[in-house]
Amino acid sequence: MKLITKDIDYAVKALLFIAQNENKRQSVADLADELNVPYPFLRKILRILSRQGILSSVKGKKGGFNLARPPEKIRLVDLIRVFHGPVELAECVFKEKICPDIKTCPLRQKILKLQEVFLSELQAVTMASLAEQNTDHGQRQVRQAKKNQPAVKT
Repeated sequence: MKLITKDIDYAVKALLFIAQNENKRQSVADLADELNVPYPFLRKILRILSRQGILSSVKGKKGGFNLARPPEKIRLVDLIRVFHGPVELAECVFKEKICPDIKTCPLRQKILKLQEVFLSELQAVTMASLAEQNTDHGQRQVRQAKKNQPAVKT
């Protein structure tokens, strides 16, 4: 099971870009160019996010997308559910038939407990927390680049 696929990665990048630009309306073309993401794929992703109430959209020449809710209310787990459905680690191998051991299977019980912890951790990841990490990372890169610059003699 792959949780973070290209559609989720691109969705996160677009949401973070919008959030970090004061939720200013962004066109698909500008986002695709800025994020280096294929335009048709990004357009499809943003439309899905708009239909799900994560983004709001305005059509027309000055149209585009902006966040429909605050970044701290947009969770990574929401994006996973939008693009892939429920997050389940304990999906049984017998999809068509109910396994006779479903209630007593020790492996299933352990995986259900792991799933509970995993989902709890995923719930805590919001676009606001990712934006904060992204800003911190960017500031560290700037400080490091400044450190590596040769001293200027005057």
